Amino acid sequence: MEPTPDFVLPIPAADAPLSEEEFFQQVRQAWQVCERFDLQTEIWRGQILRTVRDRYRRQGDEQGIGFRQWLQEQEISKRRAYDLMQLADRADELLKERPLPPEAISRFSKRAFLETAAADPEVQALITQAAAAGDRITHREVRQLQEEWTALHSAFLPPVVRQKASDRTLAPRYLAPLVKELEKLPPQQQQELSQALASDPSVETIKEITATARQLSRYLEAAPQIQALNAHPVDLEQVLIEAQRLEQLQTVVDLLQQAAQLESTIARLYTTWQRLSHLSDRLYQETGASTPQLQALLEALDFLSGDIVQIDLAGQTVKVHIFSEGETRGPNSPPEF
Repeated sequence: MEPTPDFVLPIPAADAPLSEEEFFQQVRQAWQVCERFDLQTEIWRGQILRTVRDRYRRQGDEQGIGFRQWLQEQEISKRRAYDLMQLADRADELLKERPLPPEAISRFSKRAFLETAAADPEVQALITQAAAAGDRITHREVRQLQEEWTALHSAFLPPVVRQKASDRTLAPRYLAPLVKELEKLPPQQQQELSQALASDPSVETIKEITATARQLSRYLEAAPQIQALNAHPVDLEQVLIEAQRLEQLQTVVDLLQQAAQLESTIARLYTTWQRLSHLSDRLYQETGASTPQLQALLEALDFLSGDIVQIDLAGQTVKVHIFSEGETRGPNSPPEF
Protein backbone atom coordinates (compact mmCIF):
# COMPACT_ATOMS: atom_id res chain seq x y z
CA MET A 1 0.00 0.00 0.00
CA GLU A 2 1.51 3.30 -1.10
CA PRO A 3 0.08 6.67 0.12
CA THR A 4 -1.01 9.19 -2.53
CA PRO A 5 -3.01 12.44 -2.19
CA ASP A 6 -6.27 10.59 -2.87
CA PHE A 7 -5.28 7.47 -0.94
CA VAL A 8 -7.84 5.92 1.43
CA LEU A 9 -6.39 3.72 4.15
CA PRO A 10 -8.00 0.25 3.94
CA ILE A 11 -8.79 -0.38 7.61
CA PRO A 12 -10.69 -3.64 8.11
CA ALA A 13 -14.18 -3.23 9.55
CA ALA A 14 -14.65 -4.26 13.17
CA ASP A 15 -17.32 -6.77 12.12
CA ALA A 16 -15.45 -8.03 9.04
CA PRO A 17 -15.86 -11.80 8.52
CA LEU A 18 -12.14 -12.41 8.93
CA SER A 19 -10.17 -14.80 11.06
CA GLU A 20 -8.18 -13.26 13.90
CA GLU A 21 -4.97 -13.84 11.93
CA GLU A 22 -6.33 -12.16 8.77
CA PHE A 23 -7.85 -9.26 10.71
CA PHE A 24 -4.67 -8.38 12.58
CA GLN A 25 -2.56 -8.91 9.47
CA GLN A 26 -4.58 -6.16 7.76
CA VAL A 27 -4.31 -4.00 10.89
CA ARG A 28 -0.51 -4.35 10.85
CA GLN A 29 -0.35 -3.47 7.15
CA ALA A 30 -2.49 -0.37 7.66
CA TRP A 31 -0.35 0.66 10.62
CA GLN A 32 2.84 0.43 8.57
CA VAL A 33 1.41 2.80 5.95
CA CYS A 34 0.91 5.36 8.72
CA GLU A 35 4.67 5.63 9.19
CA ARG A 36 4.80 7.84 6.07
CA PHE A 37 2.39 10.51 7.27
CA ASP A 38 2.21 13.24 9.94
CA LEU A 39 -1.20 14.48 11.18
CA GLN A 40 -2.96 12.18 8.77
CA THR A 41 -0.91 9.39 10.31
CA GLU A 42 -2.16 10.24 13.78
CA ILE A 43 -5.76 10.29 12.59
CA TRP A 44 -5.32 6.95 10.85
CA ARG A 45 -3.66 5.43 13.88
CA GLY A 46 -6.64 6.53 15.96
CA GLN A 47 -9.02 4.98 13.45
CA ILE A 48 -7.04 1.72 13.53
CA LEU A 49 -7.05 1.60 17.32
CA ARG A 50 -10.75 2.41 17.42
CA THR A 51 -11.43 -0.45 15.02
CA VAL A 52 -9.44 -2.89 17.15
CA ARG A 53 -11.23 -1.70 20.30
CA ASP A 54 -14.63 -2.09 18.63
CA ARG A 55 -13.64 -5.56 17.42
CA TYR A 56 -12.97 -6.65 20.98
CA ARG A 57 -16.23 -5.08 22.15
CA ARG A 58 -18.18 -7.04 19.56
CA GLN A 59 -16.59 -10.16 21.01
CA GLY A 60 -17.93 -9.29 24.47
CA ASP A 61 -14.91 -7.42 25.86
CA GLU A 62 -16.97 -4.60 27.40
CA GLN A 63 -14.36 -3.92 30.11
CA GLY A 64 -11.60 -3.45 27.53
CA ILE A 65 -9.32 -6.10 29.05
CA GLY A 66 -8.52 -7.74 25.74
CA PHE A 67 -7.95 -4.38 24.06
CA ARG A 68 -5.55 -3.23 26.78
CA GLN A 69 -3.67 -6.52 26.56
CA TRP A 70 -3.35 -6.03 22.80
CA LEU A 71 -2.01 -2.51 23.40
CA GLN A 72 0.64 -3.92 25.74
CA GLU A 73 1.67 -6.47 23.13
CA GLN A 74 2.07 -3.66 20.59
CA GLU A 75 3.95 -1.52 23.18
CA ILE A 76 1.36 1.26 22.91
CA SER A 77 0.49 3.06 26.13
CA LYS A 78 -3.17 3.30 27.08
CA ARG A 79 -2.95 7.09 27.26
CA ARG A 80 -1.48 7.41 23.78
CA ALA A 81 -4.06 5.00 22.38
CA TYR A 82 -6.98 6.96 23.78
CA ASP A 83 -5.45 10.27 22.68
CA LEU A 84 -5.21 8.93 19.15
CA MET A 85 -8.78 7.63 19.22
CA GLN A 86 -9.99 11.00 20.47
CA LEU A 87 -8.15 12.66 17.59
CA ALA A 88 -9.85 10.26 15.18
CA ASP A 89 -13.25 11.06 16.68
CA ARG A 90 -12.61 14.79 16.35
CA ALA A 91 -11.48 14.31 12.76
CA ASP A 92 -14.63 12.38 11.92
CA GLU A 93 -16.81 15.12 13.40
CA LEU A 94 -14.98 17.94 11.63
CA LEU A 95 -14.54 16.27 8.25
CA LYS A 96 -18.13 15.09 8.19
CA GLU A 97 -19.26 18.72 8.10
CA ARG A 98 -16.27 20.13 6.21
CA PRO A 99 -14.56 17.51 4.04
CA LEU A 100 -10.87 18.14 3.38
CA PRO A 101 -8.48 16.24 1.11
CA PRO A 102 -5.40 14.67 2.75
CA GLU A 103 -3.10 17.39 1.38
CA ALA A 104 -5.20 20.05 3.14
CA ILE A 105 -5.19 18.11 6.41
CA SER A 106 -1.39 17.95 6.23
CA ARG A 107 -1.31 21.77 6.46
CA PHE A 108 -2.58 21.65 10.06
CA SER A 109 -0.41 21.12 13.09
CA LYS A 110 -1.91 18.53 15.42
CA ARG A 111 -2.86 21.15 18.02
CA ALA A 112 -4.33 23.39 15.34
CA PHE A 113 -6.48 20.55 14.07
CA LEU A 114 -7.77 19.72 17.55
CA GLU A 115 -8.54 23.36 18.28
CA THR A 116 -10.30 23.72 14.95
CA ALA A 117 -12.46 20.69 15.75
CA ALA A 118 -13.46 22.32 19.06
CA ALA A 119 -14.06 25.80 17.59
CA ASP A 120 -17.36 27.42 16.65
CA PRO A 121 -18.76 26.32 13.27
CA GLU A 122 -18.12 29.73 11.73
CA VAL A 123 -14.48 29.59 12.81
CA GLN A 124 -14.18 26.05 11.47
CA ALA A 125 -15.44 27.26 8.09
CA LEU A 126 -12.84 30.03 7.88
CA ILE A 127 -9.99 27.75 8.95
CA THR A 128 -10.85 24.87 6.63
CA GLN A 129 -11.24 27.28 3.71
CA ALA A 130 -7.77 28.66 4.40
CA ALA A 131 -6.30 25.15 4.59
CA ALA A 132 -7.99 24.14 1.34
CA ALA A 133 -6.52 27.26 -0.29
CA GLY A 134 -3.01 26.17 0.67
CA ASP A 135 -2.36 28.11 3.91
CA ARG A 136 -0.45 26.52 6.77
CA ILE A 137 -2.58 26.44 9.92
CA THR A 138 -1.08 26.83 13.41
CA HIS A 139 -2.82 26.55 16.76
CA ARG A 140 -2.02 30.19 17.51
CA GLU A 141 -3.94 31.31 14.44
CA VAL A 142 -6.90 29.12 15.32
CA ARG A 143 -6.94 30.37 18.90
CA GLN A 144 -6.66 34.00 17.81
CA LEU A 145 -9.52 33.63 15.35
CA GLN A 146 -11.68 31.89 17.95
CA GLU A 147 -10.97 34.66 20.46
CA GLU A 148 -11.90 37.32 17.93
CA TRP A 149 -15.10 35.52 17.04
CA THR A 150 -16.01 35.17 20.72
CA ALA A 151 -15.35 38.84 21.40
CA LEU A 152 -17.47 39.97 18.46
CA HIS A 153 -20.44 37.66 18.93
CA SER A 154 -20.76 36.56 22.57
CA ALA A 155 -24.13 37.45 24.10
CA PHE A 156 -22.46 37.64 27.52
CA LEU A 157 -20.59 40.82 26.56
CA PRO A 158 -22.31 44.23 26.44
CA PRO A 159 -22.57 45.93 23.01
CA VAL A 160 -20.02 48.61 23.91
CA VAL A 161 -17.40 45.92 24.56
CA ARG A 162 -18.16 44.05 21.35
CA GLN A 163 -17.83 47.33 19.44
CA LYS A 164 -14.45 48.05 21.00
CA ALA A 165 -13.32 44.55 20.04
CA SER A 166 -14.57 45.14 16.50
CA ASP A 167 -12.65 48.39 16.01
CA ARG A 168 -9.53 46.92 17.69
CA THR A 169 -9.48 49.37 20.59
CA LEU A 170 -9.85 46.37 22.90
CA ALA A 171 -7.78 43.22 22.31
CA PRO A 172 -9.98 40.11 21.92
CA ARG A 173 -7.48 37.99 23.87
CA TYR A 174 -8.66 39.66 27.08
CA LEU A 175 -12.31 38.85 26.39
CA ALA A 176 -12.15 35.12 25.62
CA PRO A 177 -11.21 34.10 29.22
CA LEU A 178 -13.99 36.35 30.56
CA VAL A 179 -16.62 34.76 28.33
CA LYS A 180 -15.41 31.30 29.36
CA GLU A 181 -15.94 32.14 33.04
CA LEU A 182 -19.26 33.94 32.50
CA GLU A 183 -20.67 30.85 30.78
CA LYS A 184 -20.39 28.96 34.09
CA LEU A 185 -22.47 31.46 36.09
CA PRO A 186 -26.23 31.79 36.70
CA PRO A 187 -28.04 34.54 34.72
CA GLN A 188 -28.18 36.94 37.67
CA GLN A 189 -24.42 36.97 38.19
CA GLN A 190 -23.86 37.18 34.43
CA GLN A 191 -26.07 40.26 34.22
CA GLU A 192 -24.44 41.98 37.19
CA LEU A 193 -20.93 41.48 35.86
CA SER A 194 -21.96 42.50 32.35
CA GLN A 195 -23.39 45.75 33.69
CA ALA A 196 -20.20 46.46 35.61
CA LEU A 197 -18.20 45.88 32.45
CA ALA A 198 -20.45 48.15 30.39
CA SER A 199 -19.91 51.02 32.83
CA ASP A 200 -16.12 50.78 32.46
CA PRO A 201 -15.00 48.71 29.43
CA SER A 202 -11.28 48.94 30.14
CA VAL A 203 -8.64 46.22 30.16
CA GLU A 204 -8.19 46.51 33.92
CA THR A 205 -11.92 46.15 34.50
CA ILE A 206 -12.02 43.11 32.23
CA LYS A 207 -9.23 41.48 34.23
CA GLU A 208 -10.96 42.24 37.53
CA ILE A 209 -14.33 40.94 36.35
CA THR A 210 -12.70 37.82 34.92
CA ALA A 211 -11.12 37.12 38.32
CA THR A 212 -14.44 37.74 40.06
CA ALA A 213 -16.29 35.45 37.65
CA ARG A 214 -13.69 32.74 38.24
CA GLN A 215 -14.13 33.06 42.00
CA LEU A 216 -17.91 32.90 41.67
CA SER A 217 -17.80 29.78 39.52
CA ARG A 218 -15.48 28.08 42.01
CA TYR A 219 -17.82 29.07 44.84
CA LEU A 220 -20.86 27.67 43.04
CA GLU A 221 -18.95 24.49 42.24
CA ALA A 222 -17.57 23.88 45.73
CA ALA A 223 -20.61 24.66 47.90
CA PRO A 224 -22.92 21.81 46.76
CA GLN A 225 -20.17 19.23 47.34
CA ILE A 226 -19.94 19.86 51.10
CA GLN A 227 -22.03 17.45 53.19
CA ALA A 228 -21.74 19.64 56.29
CA LEU A 229 -23.85 22.29 54.56
CA ASN A 230 -26.63 19.74 54.07
CA ALA A 231 -26.70 18.92 57.78
CA HIS A 232 -26.71 22.62 58.72
CA PRO A 233 -28.49 24.57 55.96
CA VAL A 234 -26.93 27.93 55.08
CA ASP A 235 -28.26 30.67 52.82
CA LEU A 236 -25.49 30.40 50.24
CA GLU A 237 -26.83 33.31 48.22
CA GLN A 238 -26.68 35.59 51.27
CA VAL A 239 -23.19 34.28 52.07
CA LEU A 240 -22.16 35.29 48.58
CA ILE A 241 -23.60 38.79 48.98
CA GLU A 242 -21.90 39.33 52.34
CA ALA A 243 -18.57 38.00 51.11
CA GLN A 244 -18.64 40.31 48.09
CA ARG A 245 -19.55 43.30 50.23
CA LEU A 246 -16.54 42.69 52.48
CA GLU A 247 -14.28 41.74 49.54
CA GLN A 248 -13.77 38.32 51.09
CA LEU A 249 -15.06 36.21 48.21
CA GLN A 250 -11.69 34.57 47.51
CA THR A 251 -11.30 33.67 51.19
CA VAL A 252 -14.77 32.09 51.23
CA VAL A 253 -13.96 30.17 48.04
CA ASP A 254 -10.72 28.86 49.58
CA LEU A 255 -12.62 27.93 52.75
CA LEU A 256 -15.22 25.91 50.85
CA GLN A 257 -12.63 24.20 48.68
CA GLN A 258 -10.64 23.16 51.75
CA ALA A 259 -13.83 21.91 53.42
CA ALA A 260 -14.72 19.83 50.37
CA GLN A 261 -11.17 18.48 50.24
CA LEU A 262 -11.27 17.59 53.94
CA GLU A 263 -14.53 15.66 53.58
CA SER A 264 -13.10 13.79 50.61
CA THR A 265 -9.93 13.02 52.58
CA ILE A 266 -11.99 11.72 55.51
CA ALA A 267 -13.90 9.39 53.21
CA ARG A 268 -10.70 8.05 51.67
CA LEU A 269 -9.09 7.68 55.10
CA TYR A 270 -12.03 5.69 56.46
CA THR A 271 -12.09 3.39 53.42
CA THR A 272 -8.33 2.79 53.61
CA TRP A 273 -8.52 2.21 57.38
CA GLN A 274 -11.24 -0.41 56.88
CA ARG A 275 -9.13 -2.27 54.33
CA LEU A 276 -6.06 -2.17 56.56
CA SER A 277 -8.03 -3.40 59.58
CA HIS A 278 -9.58 -6.23 57.55
CA LEU A 279 -6.19 -7.38 56.25
CA SER A 280 -4.68 -7.20 59.74
CA ASP A 281 -7.51 -9.28 61.21
CA ARG A 282 -7.22 -11.87 58.44
CA LEU A 283 -3.45 -12.18 58.86
CA TYR A 284 -3.85 -12.47 62.64
CA GLN A 285 -6.33 -15.33 62.24
CA GLU A 286 -4.06 -17.19 59.81
CA THR A 287 -0.89 -16.94 61.92
CA GLY A 288 0.20 -17.89 65.41
CA ALA A 289 3.10 -18.18 67.82
CA SER A 290 5.22 -19.93 65.19
CA THR A 291 5.47 -16.67 63.21
CA PRO A 292 6.97 -14.16 65.66
CA GLN A 293 8.00 -11.67 62.98
CA LEU A 294 4.52 -11.58 61.47
CA GLN A 295 3.16 -10.97 64.96
CA ALA A 296 5.68 -8.16 65.40
CA LEU A 297 4.53 -6.64 62.11
CA LEU A 298 0.89 -6.71 63.19
CA GLU A 299 1.78 -5.19 66.55
CA ALA A 300 3.70 -2.36 64.87
CA LEU A 301 0.81 -1.60 62.52
CA ASP A 302 -1.73 -1.60 65.33
CA PHE A 303 -1.18 2.16 65.61
CA LEU A 304 -2.82 2.43 62.19
CA SER A 305 -5.25 -0.49 62.07
CA GLY A 306 -6.77 -0.12 65.53
CA ASP A 307 -9.70 2.07 66.56
CA ILE A 308 -7.23 4.80 67.51
CA VAL A 309 -5.03 5.85 64.61
CA GLN A 310 -1.77 7.44 65.74
CA ILE A 311 0.92 9.24 63.76
CA ASP A 312 3.74 11.69 64.50
CA LEU A 313 3.34 15.00 62.71
CA ALA A 314 5.72 17.95 63.01
CA GLY A 315 7.01 16.79 66.38
CA GLN A 316 3.54 16.12 67.78
CA THR A 317 1.59 12.90 68.20
CA VAL A 318 -1.79 13.07 66.49
CA LYS A 319 -4.45 10.56 67.53
CA VAL A 320 -7.80 10.05 65.82
CA HIS A 321 -10.51 7.78 67.19
CA ILE A 322 -12.47 6.10 64.39
CA PHE A 323 -15.84 4.57 65.15
CA SER A 324 -19.13 4.10 63.34
CA GLU A 325 -22.33 5.93 64.22
CA GLY A 326 -24.07 4.28 67.15
CA GLU A 327 -20.89 3.30 68.98
CA THR A 328 -20.47 4.78 72.44
CA ARG A 329 -17.58 7.01 73.41
CA GLY A 330 -15.88 6.99 76.73
CA PRO A 331 -15.42 10.26 78.65
CA ASN A 332 -11.67 10.20 77.99
CA SER A 333 -11.84 9.23 74.34
CA PRO A 334 -9.78 11.26 71.91
CA PRO A 335 -11.51 13.63 69.49
CA GLU A 336 -13.97 11.70 67.36
CA PHE A 337 -13.57 11.20 63.63
